[in-house]
Amino acid sequence: MDIPTLCLGILSLGDATGYEIKKMVAEGSFSFFSEASFGSIYPALTRLTEEGLISCRAEAQSKRPDKKIYSLTPAGRAELEAALANSPGPDRNRSDFLAALLFAEAVAPHRIEDLIDERIAHHGEQIEALEVMLGAEEGAASRFVLEYGIVMQKAAHDFLVKKKKGLIAGMMAPAS
Repeated sequence: MDIPTLCLGILSLGDATGYEIKKMVAEGSFSFFSEASFGSIYPALTRLTEEGLISCRAEAQSKRPDKKIYSLTPAGRAELEAALANSPGPDRNRSDFLAALLFAEAVAPHRIEDLIDERIAHHGEQIEALEVMLGAEEGAASRFVLEYGIVMQKAAHDFLVKKKKGLIAGMMAPAS
């Protein structure tokens, strides 16, 4: 999903500041399926405001600059609905872990076990984080997405645990 559509979607859930949107994408449930930086969110919010798809109001803060709070406009909701009417493209499975694993076999086979152990731990952390979010979530669609994420993380975790020894043993076997 492109950044402007992601911003519209987040704002469909309620008003938010740019910082709150970034935090949702970096640390919240959105972090499991999208990436967006401050450098991409703020230009998208500016463009969406200029196009009338969102509105922005300033809220005074003591001893700090005014906080900009963004809201979805009716035109923005229509734009979001139009974007969601199109089927999303296929998921892209780009993995630095898998690339490192392939290259480690070529240059540092002893590193593979460490890479796998690190990734098993990472998946465990992700599962725990998703389960915490799931416990606090009430929306049916959000719960579904979080449960899907948990299943995906568990599948990857369990695959690595199950296959690690076989991979290491296969690499240690003498070549025929």
